[in-house]
Amino acid sequence: MYDIEALYEAESVGHAIALLEEHPEARIIAGGSDVLIHIRAGKQAGSVLVSIQKLDALRGVSLKEDGTIRIGALTSFSRLAQDPLILQHLGVLAEAVSLIGGPQIRNIGTIGGNTCNGVSSADSAATLMALDAVMEYQGPEGTRLVSIQSHYVGAGKTALSHGELLTAIEIPHESYRRCYGQYIKYAMRNAMDIATLGCSVNVRLTEDMQALERVRIGFGVAGPVPIRSPTAEAAVQGKPVGEETVALAGKVALADVQPRSSWRASRELRLQLVEELTKRALRCSIRHAGGLI
Repeated sequence: MYDIEALYEAESVGHAIALLEEHPEARIIAGGSDVLIHIRAGKQAGSVLVSIQKLDALRGVSLKEDGTIRIGALTSFSRLAQDPLILQHLGVLAEAVSLIGGPQIRNIGTIGGNTCNGVSSADSAATLMALDAVMEYQGPEGTRLVSIQSHYVGAGKTALSHGELLTAIEIPHESYRRCYGQYIKYAMRNAMDIATLGCSVNVRLTEDMQALERVRIGFGVAGPVPIRSPTAEAAVQGKPVGEETVALAGKVALADVQPRSSWRASRELRLQLVEELTKRALRCSIRHAGGLI
């Protein structure tokens, strides 16, 4: 059923790195919800796998002294969606991962796997973009931190070098301080489906709740990799809360996206979704933040 040449179980992060160096062709397997499906379909037959399932140090959520929220790469979607720190500070991320697959997938799938498969449709990716997430890599040369925008380098490709693995995802305090967000997933079905397009918005209002102090807008399936919309962010930052600002964000966001046509949807539909979902997600985020709109 599964054509696997060899399976090695890492006992520590250092051991996993050593195994990856010893077996250059090896792939990391965590929950296996992506890798095993590809192997069974014959796309990655004869794979050499390095399992990191035993590395409990890579699970869980913690708060660092500087306010950074640290999410272990092996944290499952189910655990992430129920974690008290996530629910208190990053509710939008809890909502986003709750839309992934079904209960079985959410129980075994990990946030690290969802971001390291490099696909644009990963439900966590747009929200992590809007949260200015920082990816922690560990490899033969030590630890390095990579912005999530630099993490994605091409369709199905990440910036992970040979022998490196993702160990954590960090959300800076500035990215969630007085910030509120909304993720909207458009798909053919309400569950167990891949996004046709996803949009995540994160905002902080001014103290008087009258203007947008900070805005981040992230997309999935709006290009070959998950992306941000810096043009739309700059256009509405500092603007007053209101429908004119919301409409402006939707229009300007079109400048930063490059959707393609596929069997799921045409490019034209995805462009329409970019504009509409941006408006809806921004409007909801403003309301979550206490703004009247």
